[in-house]
Amino acid sequence: MFGVWGLGGVSGGGTHSTPPPPPPLLLSSILTATYTLSPQKITKRIPPLALGTATFNNQYNSSPETLPTFAIVQHALHSGLLAFDTSPYYGPAETLLGSALNHPSTLAHFPRPSYFLTTKVGRISSSTFDYAPSWVRQSIHRSISRLHGPSVEDGYLDLVLCHDVEFVTPAEVITAVRTLRELREEGRLRYVGISGYPVGQLATLAEMVLEETGEPLDAVMSYANFTVQNKALAMIPLARIKAAGVGVVLNASPLGMGLLRKGGVPVGSMGDWHPAPAGLRAACATIAEEVEALGENLATVAMRYAYEGWMQIAGMWGVGTKVPFGKRLDELGEGDGEGKGKMKGVSVCGVSSLEELQDILEVWKSILCAEEGREEDAQRRERNRGLVEALRGRLGEWVDYAWESPGEGFVRVEVEHEK
Repeated sequence: MFGVWGLGGVSGGGTHSTPPPPPPLLLSSILTATYTLSPQKITKRIPPLALGTATFNNQYNSSPETLPTFAIVQHALHSGLLAFDTSPYYGPAETLLGSALNHPSTLAHFPRPSYFLTTKVGRISSSTFDYAPSWVRQSIHRSISRLHGPSVEDGYLDLVLCHDVEFVTPAEVITAVRTLRELREEGRLRYVGISGYPVGQLATLAEMVLEETGEPLDAVMSYANFTVQNKALAMIPLARIKAAGVGVVLNASPLGMGLLRKGGVPVGSMGDWHPAPAGLRAACATIAEEVEALGENLATVAMRYAYEGWMQIAGMWGVGTKVPFGKRLDELGEGDGEGKGKMKGVSVCGVSSLEELQDILEVWKSILCAEEGREEDAQRRERNRGLVEALRGRLGEWVDYAWESPGEGFVRVEVEHEK
């Protein structure tokens, strides 16, 4: 269907500095000497904002099947949010998303080629992982059947990420990446990447993939690592990820998986699963109250800071996208993604209601208006930046703290393959 398409860990508190931009000529010579970039780079295809579906799961919500997922997906598409991120690990999320995308009223306006679809592979449960080639293939075909409905034979995925790579061995990651690239050649997916929490390990694995396979990863996704509380993703490991030839770095969970909001971390039917320690939770609860006393909402402040900051930093480093927000993929022209406009970092947002989605869209619109020079939104941007700096000062020892992943006491449960 397609032909060839082609960060040591940061934990604990401390002071970090954002690395300067890379020397472009030196970096270019290093990369082009190692591999040839595909003419269909991911930076020319992936939209700048994706709707994440981890919230369509029992971790975040007691009854995800009762969420207005169809209405959320419809509103996202009609508002120009034309990318989706999901995973088999997110319980019913793939099925719920697929049902919404394949509804006749959706297909009438948004056929499959119009949007960008990402899923993951390898994580089965909280303690079970399977990166073996046979399971990777089975998982991909299952995801396509869930997300494509009746068109499964012609179905494909835009991007597939090895899920939570810090829980498995580097050898397993390399094997899974090779298998995914085989599936790419078979026309089942376009781009291959990895996801996880510790940015140092993500950088190390990106380097290993390039060294051992001769081809860079298309994408790396990190979560809860560019937020009001933790800016680890913008530290030194980003330079290593870029030098490993990665096309795009996605920033997910701008609220730290629900940590940076009034009311604290979400608790679904799976109980309190969030890895943040009690001290960090208390510090975030305190700044939420202080922000509310100023007439602001911590979630809104945190979203703007993460989206806007990552848009600029990833764009500066060349690990973002040049696809305009709201541009359908089936309408991308020859010049789109080339020299028009600034490169922007890619973010992933998750919601459980239409109201939350509308809040995100309003924040995103204000960010774009500020970029275009609209005075009201530019003033809002400056106020938000000042407020965030004050909030980070109030976090004390928890600034740039990263919890351990895997956590202390983690025991991996092995998978028994059928003979």
